[in-house]
Amino acid sequence: MKIRVRKLKGFVLPTLFAMLFTGFIATTLIVRKQLTEPTFNDDSDFNYTTKSIFEDEVPTVNSDITIIKPFTSDKVTVSKSFYDYTANEDSQKKSLILYENTYMQNSGITYMSTEVFDINSILDGVVTEVGEDKTLGKYVKIRHSNDMISTYQSLSEVTVKKDDEVKQAQVIGKSGKNNINPENDNELQFELSYKGQYVNPDEYFDKKVQDL
Repeated sequence: MKIRVRKLKGFVLPTLFAMLFTGFIATTLIVRKQLTEPTFNDDSDFNYTTKSIFEDEVPTVNSDITIIKPFTSDKVTVSKSFYDYTANEDSQKKSLILYENTYMQNSGITYMSTEVFDINSILDGVVTEVGEDKTLGKYVKIRHSNDMISTYQSLSEVTVKKDDEVKQAQVIGKSGKNNINPENDNELQFELSYKGQYVNPDEYFDKKVQDL
């Protein structure tokens, strides 16, 4: 039996190549259109990463900067010291706060004066909270870039607001009163936390940031 070999006509191969090329171009255009069009038509379908992550950045504190006290008046004295678990019994008793027949350990230092005094930020930072507590009165909380948060309570006046950038020594308010010692009109309850733990502010004042 003879096998008949059929030859393709001259126009067939060019036609096949033309069809393949046209198909390739069409596919490319479709894919490009899909890549350039948004996946969602409505922004409510998904959440963007907002710019707040950048706005929350705290100005870096110069490592040569020395931490200052939250006031400059020489008439300010200590009313209650920080409660130190390692201190002797007598010192611990003097650091207890009596409020509504309950003794509380002082997590900061209570300052007092016979006259109104300015309250200053101890370092550069960003105000994270401004509010009023029924026990401790008006307060300001400032976050610093060196894992430190300073809190100023018992204020009569506040001169900053949330998200404000503040400079070291900037006046953020004035001394006031609270419901723990209502007989004293000029008080500051100051607290300092470092790396998530309350610390004795006296051990950090006049110390360089680089030495922490």
